[in-house]
Amino acid sequence: MTVTNPFIESRLKSPEEVALLLPRDVTLGCSGFTPAGYPKLIPPAFAKRIETEQKQGHEFSIRLYAGASTGEELDGALAKTGALKLRIPYQSNSYLRNQINAGNVDFIDMHLSHVVKYIEHGILPSIDAAIVEAVDVTSDGKVYLTTSSGMSATYLQKAKEIYIELSDVHPQELKGYHDIYLPTHHSKGGPIPILSPDDRIGQPYVQVDPSLIKGIVRSSARDASAEFKAPDADCIAIADHVLEFIRDEIKKGRIPKEYLPFQNGVGNIANAVLGSMAKNDHFHEIQMYTEVVQDSAFDLIDAGKLQVASTSALTFSGKGLERFHKNINEWKSKFIIRPQEISNHPEVIRRMGLIAMNTALEVDIYGNVNSTHVMGTSMMNGIGGSGDFTRNSHLCIFMTPSLAKNGDISAIVPFVSHTDHSEHSTMIIVTEQGLADLRGCPPKKRAELIIEKCAHPSYRDRLRSYYETAKQVSKGKHTPHHLEEALSWHVRFLKTGSMK
Repeated sequence: MTVTNPFIESRLKSPEEVALLLPRDVTLGCSGFTPAGYPKLIPPAFAKRIETEQKQGHEFSIRLYAGASTGEELDGALAKTGALKLRIPYQSNSYLRNQINAGNVDFIDMHLSHVVKYIEHGILPSIDAAIVEAVDVTSDGKVYLTTSSGMSATYLQKAKEIYIELSDVHPQELKGYHDIYLPTHHSKGGPIPILSPDDRIGQPYVQVDPSLIKGIVRSSARDASAEFKAPDADCIAIADHVLEFIRDEIKKGRIPKEYLPFQNGVGNIANAVLGSMAKNDHFHEIQMYTEVVQDSAFDLIDAGKLQVASTSALTFSGKGLERFHKNINEWKSKFIIRPQEISNHPEVIRRMGLIAMNTALEVDIYGNVNSTHVMGTSMMNGIGGSGDFTRNSHLCIFMTPSLAKNGDISAIVPFVSHTDHSEHSTMIIVTEQGLADLRGCPPKKRAELIIEKCAHPSYRDRLRSYYETAKQVSKGKHTPHHLEEALSWHVRFLKTGSMK
């Protein structure tokens, strides 16, 4: 549906015209969150201008902020120009990742809840231009976002100039899904009045000064949408362990029978947990308070088990988006899209007592978790919101298959090569092999549980051997380590291609 009004018509420009208005040295604040609702026309046009002018001897320098990961048209297009110098706070583009790991692009891996404070306090460079995807813009400066909120509201309010990609992909009924409320970040800021995932406390739009909107580009471009794979045997086994554990916690009175709100990370394991919950007769209707809602939400809706899902993005597959559009009026009570300043806010997470479920790259025998760095030095995607939820939830669960790379990598290692979540924060570790409840356990008990419950049999004896040797040679016996061998598995993999 083509939306228009005199204000929109007065600001209409082509992507190429907007690209010419952007400075050569620029900090961009863009919409988009994993990857939903990101601009898809202006960034490629800007990239073409950069490539042309670079041949004429002009230099460009771009600092790119988004909510989380975006698509090829934004992260990929700008990274390939060689002009991208800084990216925050999360990414998943393969070309950009390679440039980060080659040292050609600086990347600040941040807790998503921290980004707004760094911008407001001037710790990060101020935003020159905001480029945001929207379904409507009004003459008095109301901007209605598309399928993500992310950091868009803050970028729109902090930018010196605003450019809008006006999308006709989504029905106008998308207006009303958003709940835009921005907290203060000073010592005397008031409480955020959210007590339940279905509470609405803001407005369905972002209010901006209309004079700052310098260009509007019409767009029919769709988000990059990955088709989700059916869960494999390992994912299903992990899901079964998690659901059995939650049922046991309910029996013990640690979780109420009506549950606590669930948070789940992105990917096949998280989808498997929700999909299994939808099929399991022992589970009834749930609430979600999370960052990203994926196609697994449809399984819950079909089973009559989703009351509401509060999120910062609706990241559906192509078929999933079609289904969402068909039910967009009926499901307005099912989904609330919030700024990540709220979806990831520690105050709200702690108050609601979430059950947080996130994935790990590797876990060591004491429960330290690496979520970000392959072999300790190569960035994968980023910590995202996993730290926000881990440190503030009622119950945090980390999930990972016990093996990777056809068995050449063990996800359970003597010592993680990079630490994102320390043993002080982690509670539950799950692989397809089993579940280790680390709560109330001293370090040596943690090690015994993780080795016996979570490690793959092909590595379990070696982990036992390492642990026994560590107890003998370690000077301190509280958290025994054989420091000369602690990272030997990673070194072996880098030299031979296998930890075996």
